[in-house]
Amino acid sequence: MSSTDDARAAAARERGYERIATEEAWAPEEFLKLWLETAANGSNDDPGFLSMWGGFYGNSPSARATFIREGLTSLGERRLAHMDESGIDRQVIALTAPGTQAFDRDTGVAMATLANDQLAEACRTHPTRFTGLTAVAPQAPDLAAKEIERGHGLGLKGVIINSHTHSEYLDDKKYWPIFEAAQALDTPVYLHPTTPSRGLIQPMMDVGLEGAIYGFSVEVALHTLRMIVAGVFDEFPRLKLVVGHLGEALPFWLYRLDYMHAASVRSGRYETMKPLQRKVSEYLRENVWVTTSGMPAAPTIMYCREVLGAERVLYAMDYPYQYEPDEVTMQDELPLDAAAKKQFFQTNAEHVFGL
Repeated sequence: MSSTDDARAAAARERGYERIATEEAWAPEEFLKLWLETAANGSNDDPGFLSMWGGFYGNSPSARATFIREGLTSLGERRLAHMDESGIDRQVIALTAPGTQAFDRDTGVAMATLANDQLAEACRTHPTRFTGLTAVAPQAPDLAAKEIERGHGLGLKGVIINSHTHSEYLDDKKYWPIFEAAQALDTPVYLHPTTPSRGLIQPMMDVGLEGAIYGFSVEVALHTLRMIVAGVFDEFPRLKLVVGHLGEALPFWLYRLDYMHAASVRSGRYETMKPLQRKVSEYLRENVWVTTSGMPAAPTIMYCREVLGAERVLYAMDYPYQYEPDEVTMQDELPLDAAAKKQFFQTNAEHVFGL
């Protein structure tokens, strides 16, 4: 171990826990280049994609956009330096939005392979600092299932899905081979935001709310609920789903979701609204874990721990999009005892991701 590693390990022992950040973004240079080409040549005219990568992140000369681009593409010294600066011991790293899902089927499959090979190599190079998630191309569900198996063999510890794929959602049964593979390997699926699908986005774009400020949350909350009411977790009862940003507001809706789902089923109004084996809130408490990415405020974290269970809430930073070292201190100061802080920062992540 280097002197830096020794100092970091000593600091973790003194505080009583490692800090494992569980929603940390990355993209190979090849992805940034291809996203920009895809936006420029019109092969993907999705308004959310064009807003995110054809616009601000892709071309802006601002200091923040430059920091994000440089942070995304680093799997070496730059990322490690920021981890050391902010006191992060390990990152769980995943391909950022829109991932492979901005591409056509064959391109998406090829780019998933490229991303997983690069990320697995970085994890082998820095085994105590980096843990990776497997990228797949949902456009080809059967090949995505095989890539989950291959990624597992490479040592990757979960699956990343950047929400909708060409405005389609995973409740469609054609995508369920992905869940079958993930459940079989006991590997979690991280449902990460992208900009809202075509049917959702325009009223948000009209006022600049389509991105992280609001649109991301709406997109992933909807996607999660679609999976629940479609019976995904009845079909795959051991499937683990991880959702960032403290569950995209769903923990605050538990009572109403249960009440209105039951009322909708009784009414028979919606052909697609079928009885489930459990309440909506039970799936959220039993199949879903939430991370604190971008949501460091104590009251909301403590509320989610109360209503979902302390074992369901994991620490995350959201690097490089929200790199704020002071937010680490905010969460260190949560009103938790030593054992609970270790659970929050370390052991929940170890359990979910099999570290």
